[in-house]
Amino acid sequence: MRWVPVLVALMTAAFAAYLMMKGFKHIWKPSGGLVLLISVGLLLLVPFAVRPWIRRAAQGLENRRKHVSTLFKIPLIVSAALLSFAHGANDVANAIGPLAAIVGVAGSGAVASKVSVPLWVMAVGGLGISLGLMLYGPKLIRIVGKQLTRLDQTRAFCIALAAAVTVIIASILGLPVSSTHTAVGGVFGVGFLREFLANRPARLAWAPLKKREKRRLLVRRQQLVTIAAAWIVTVPSAGLIAGAVYDILSIWF
Repeated sequence: MRWVPVLVALMTAAFAAYLMMKGFKHIWKPSGGLVLLISVGLLLLVPFAVRPWIRRAAQGLENRRKHVSTLFKIPLIVSAALLSFAHGANDVANAIGPLAAIVGVAGSGAVASKVSVPLWVMAVGGLGISLGLMLYGPKLIRIVGKQLTRLDQTRAFCIALAAAVTVIIASILGLPVSSTHTAVGGVFGVGFLREFLANRPARLAWAPLKKREKRRLLVRRQQLVTIAAAWIVTVPSAGLIAGAVYDILSIWF
């Protein structure tokens, strides 16, 4: 009753700020002060708007985590949509940026600091991310959603909201971050926090030795090591492969 409306308001304010600064920038460019004013207004008003719905949905629920999590079903869907919007705004742009630069150079014959992005280039990015999600997305979804740590609606909402806000801030600053990495980081954050809270009594100095040894591991270390290794390896590997391909093509042409 107290915190669900606040979290929904935070999500609404973040989404509104991003739309005003990035989504609508070609048709409306509000000042930074106006964006801040509208976002703060939504942050203050939305809790009062959604509290009656939360009150109705909470009727008959027990004050237990499993029952409280059901209140996050609709907010989780909306936060996932926000994360998907941020994903399209950031990750697709990272992939299409080099293509847009190539098209600009091929069309003008000169390297420019800023190029226009044709509609068909954006369509290629949208089609690519859609096909990739349909063909190869389910496996990654299962890994992130089930095999890293145990999730419920509340935890998943926090992960999606945190990842979305992170990507939104990065997009505003022009930082090419990965939405997948931020989402996985959110999963690890929730998992390690659960682990920390679950093992608090076991870390007390006066606790019996056997009790201190029974430490619960709520994050799968094997998946953690695999993902961390992938993060470390992919960037230099991609750089080396791109350099090698360019070197070969420069010799041929």
